[in-house]
Amino acid sequence: MSSISVKLEVFDGPLDLLLHLIEKNKIDIFDIPIAEITRQYMEILSASETDDMDVMSDFLVMAATLLKIKSKMLLPVQVDEDGEEIDPRAELVERLLEYKTFKYASYELKDKQMDAEKILYKKSTIPKGIADYKETVDVSELLVDVTLARLRSIFNDVMKKQIDKIDPIRSKFGQIKKETVSLQDRMLYIEEYAMRHKSFSFRTMLEKNPGKTMVIVTFLGILELMKVGKLLIVQERIFDDIKITYNSLAPDVEYIPSSAG
Repeated sequence: MSSISVKLEVFDGPLDLLLHLIEKNKIDIFDIPIAEITRQYMEILSASETDDMDVMSDFLVMAATLLKIKSKMLLPVQVDEDGEEIDPRAELVERLLEYKTFKYASYELKDKQMDAEKILYKKSTIPKGIADYKETVDVSELLVDVTLARLRSIFNDVMKKQIDKIDPIRSKFGQIKKETVSLQDRMLYIEEYAMRHKSFSFRTMLEKNPGKTMVIVTFLGILELMKVGKLLIVQERIFDDIKITYNSLAPDVEYIPSSAG
């Protein structure tokens, strides 16, 4: 087999050969000089000495397509229904652009394949201590009858009552001192309160606290104790008050909550 036929076979079809000629001559793909490209294309085919029609058939079909486009460009310009000129090269340009997209995409995939060959994967393993871990309290079960919207509604009602208690005249006299409340101390108080009363109202517990800061810290303390399973909450019907019950079966949990001031 001659060297020229080998040169032809390095192209993956006629579109690959056309794209090669366009890039080699630095031609704008949207403005292909059909006469020149057809001449170069036919020179390569004529120089080929291969008799393999399976290889040559597609190249010959493209040669006929180029000659057809070349002949159309010699005829008077045609227009479409909108009055715009019909470019005989438009279909060929679209095919070339599509081919170019897939060609360079294949290069990217090949690079990724080569990179993947250098990567080793290890089956994921979980340490036994973590795999055997079980939560002592199912928080989702504790909160099954309570929504955050309901908690927020009760909290807003309590805060509004605290504001309503303020005397608009007397509140302007004297010094205003910043309250300092420890969340940890408040949680201990709430837990002791729950142990004594066993069951109590969420709303009542908040209303018993003077001052906005104390209400906020009490609210946070109740949420922390619910989280560790010390308190159980129940709401029989929607919009009803929430009943809090002390859970004597909850295991002792050492917690270091943050303080609020």
